[in-house]
Amino acid sequence: MQERSSVDELAERLRSELNRYSPGGKLPSSRALVEQYRVSPVTVSRALAQLAAEGLVVTRPGAGVFRAVPRTTAAPVGDTSWQEVALSADASTDLVPRSVDASGVLVSLTEPPPEVIEFTGGYLHPSLQPEQALAAALSRAARRPGAWGRPPMEGLTELRSWFARSIGGSVTAAEVLIAAGGQSALTIALRALASPGAPVLVESPTYPGMLAIARAAGLRPVPVPVDPDGVKPELLADAFRATGARVFVCQPLFQNPTGAVLAPERRGEVLRIAREAGAFVVEDDFVRRLVHADAGELPRPLAAEDADGVVVHVCSLTKATSPSFRVCALVARGPVLERLRAIQVVDTFFVPRPLQEAALELVGSAAWPRHLRGISADLKTRRDAMTAALGLHLPELALPHIPSGGYHLWLRLPDGSGREAALTAAALRAGVAITPGRPYFSAEPPAGHVRLSFAAVAGSGEIAEGVRRLRQAADEVL
Repeated sequence: MQERSSVDELAERLRSELNRYSPGGKLPSSRALVEQYRVSPVTVSRALAQLAAEGLVVTRPGAGVFRAVPRTTAAPVGDTSWQEVALSADASTDLVPRSVDASGVLVSLTEPPPEVIEFTGGYLHPSLQPEQALAAALSRAARRPGAWGRPPMEGLTELRSWFARSIGGSVTAAEVLIAAGGQSALTIALRALASPGAPVLVESPTYPGMLAIARAAGLRPVPVPVDPDGVKPELLADAFRATGARVFVCQPLFQNPTGAVLAPERRGEVLRIAREAGAFVVEDDFVRRLVHADAGELPRPLAAEDADGVVVHVCSLTKATSPSFRVCALVARGPVLERLRAIQVVDTFFVPRPLQEAALELVGSAAWPRHLRGISADLKTRRDAMTAALGLHLPELALPHIPSGGYHLWLRLPDGSGREAALTAAALRAGVAITPGRPYFSAEPPAGHVRLSFAAVAGSGEIAEGVRRLRQAADEVL
């Protein structure tokens, strides 16, 4: 984060000084810029690359960096109005919509301005990411023989074996496909398991990105309520009978957004109900590696207890590492595996081999367990800091469940307040970004909610300040 800030700052200073050079004039050397601004060579290189991308400078290898010659004539403004007809013609009859709503996903992906505290982020703060271990793993991977060649379509055998061992049970490497992140794996799974127009059962509330995937595939999400013990089996059975659905998507461990863990007595029931309905359970095991230090022993993935091919399992390394480290396992057994494989090959061919090799280097290194222990302790500290601050400053926001894993808290607004959107807007004006609860529901929500992430901020001090700002916003609208 600090390096990125330094790059932006240097780029802005160089941008403001470009008028000192005539068009085509040469800028000082990189070494001179390092000495003049007292920054690292990497910062200079990235700042100049940023200016080059903006068309302000031109880099000539062996000669230096020059101010770009401005265009003498403005590019003609085209008329794109014809696209409105082309993009919407006969859209009402489309089983698979061509227009996709990504708003629920963008909330956790869009980085707020620097002065805004980020309680919306879905990834670890840079200070929590294993940047040195990732860099070392990528460097070692690049030197592996054949590292830049084409990998097996299913993924590297060693990496598939590692994922199979981490899932446990009777899962084998032959039942594992390597995919480019959890979002991609979920997309493949829903395309494989349900046809356009079909219902798909989802937890309520649930991850907006999964709802977006379902709707983009022309599926109809049908909500099944959860409580602190996970999905309610009797309601799941009712939903299968009422809809004829053949897919249920769930997050049995530290569910997003509630943080619920599927209770031991419900796990077998969920598998039995799905099996009797002739349906698949898509298990999104997205934060197993973000367990908190006080969690105790974790339940095994549902896939480890499934011998009949009911479960299609998704687990990723991304949440525990970096948003750009998109390496994931998509696991299934039986005929469905070939369908999943075929869709992945058609969509993406394969995950780049250097990334797979780097994943192997990372999880096989001594740095990997150290990293997991470190974030386990840190996430507990952050969770405790946020819950304490909320209890002190915002007791009117109900916190029905404090999770022992994951990276966020799910809060219910006072009954009858109906001010979810207003609180979100007021919070942003006060300098803290929060996530409204409405996108997490596939139907009308029972109450107003907000989700607060504690993983994307710098630390406990920023958490305390963010809650203070949220108190200011609550005073304005609640």
